[in-house]
Amino acid sequence: MVPFLFAGETFFATGDGALFWPAQQALLVADLHLEKASWYARLGQFLPPYDSHATLSALAAEVERTGARSLYCLGDSFHDAFGCERLSGDARALLTGLTGRLDWTWIVGNHDPGFADHCGGSLADEVELGGIVLRHEAVRDDPRPEISGHFHPKLRVNLKGRHVSRRCFVVSPSKMILPAFGALTGGLDAHHPEILGSVGSNAAALVPVSDRLLRFPLAA
Repeated sequence: MVPFLFAGETFFATGDGALFWPAQQALLVADLHLEKASWYARLGQFLPPYDSHATLSALAAEVERTGARSLYCLGDSFHDAFGCERLSGDARALLTGLTGRLDWTWIVGNHDPGFADHCGGSLADEVELGGIVLRHEAVRDDPRPEISGHFHPKLRVNLKGRHVSRRCFVVSPSKMILPAFGALTGGLDAHHPEILGSVGSNAAALVPVSDRLLRFPLAA
């Protein structure tokens, strides 16, 4: 994990797209999109049905690595409002094991409105924690420090003739957008106007690589 400062607090970014907040003993993730494959299967597009188990296994590993006591999912945790009901037995056991031992909060996103939780934890539209607002989608005019998800930012660059795409954290002085943590999620280029318009000026893409945090300025 690689530390950096945001809104006067120290955070640790992971290569999988999780954010650990030591002062709150909290792990933050966004856009798990659990049961995305089964949602597509209902439409006749069959994908390997292992995305939820892979995502939850990776999340469990981050919990163990950080020692987090609380966990905040910043929206679009399920690909639709009924995703929780379609979890396989193994995936459900993984999830309920986590929600049963952590202080777990589901922040509702645009993909899972009306989400009725049957997997443990509590629901919230947004949370203010340590003076920082946690929500699904950035609110441009809110002056408070804010951490959100929704856009699935990825940094795309060309290095020595090779196209490279990596999950990234987009950070400005008062806004931070987390990458999607889900195993079956795409990504929006960090330079996209929707992302830059949401975080404001002086933004950068942060890419954790081994024991380093690469910073790429993003021009508005």
